[in-house]
Amino acid sequence: MNTKRKPRQFGFTLIELMVVIAIIGVLATVVAVNLFAAGEEGNVAAVKQQISNFETALEQYRIRNRQYPTTEQGLQALIAPQRFLNSSSVPNDPWGNPYVYRRPGPDGMAYEIISYGADGAPGGTDYNADISSATMR
Repeated sequence: MNTKRKPRQFGFTLIELMVVIAIIGVLATVVAVNLFAAGEEGNVAAVKQQISNFETALEQYRIRNRQYPTTEQGLQALIAPQRFLNSSSVPNDPWGNPYVYRRPGPDGMAYEIISYGADGAPGGTDYNADISSATMR
């Protein structure tokens, strides 16, 4: 009787490899989604901080000029010639879109500063939603 045994082979089957690759793919997707969301939340926080900086500069402008800039003058009035902002130009929002300045603002407010969010268009939801100085108060 021949009792010769095959030597045992070590390694992974194709199914085991596919399962591991699928798990790695799911984990990578979860991490990527969370990183994207964290980046967008940071952009929203940056917009709110920048609007707050604009409001401080607008108050300084009002004290010196006894009025806020007109809509036509816009936030550019904070740059030249009086330099109420430490910048040579009005910065864009974190998504690269210009801020919108309106005078007067809604509901009897003196002005409104708006970032239209990630999509750069009025309206929207989530990270595409408008961020306004009128709603930050």
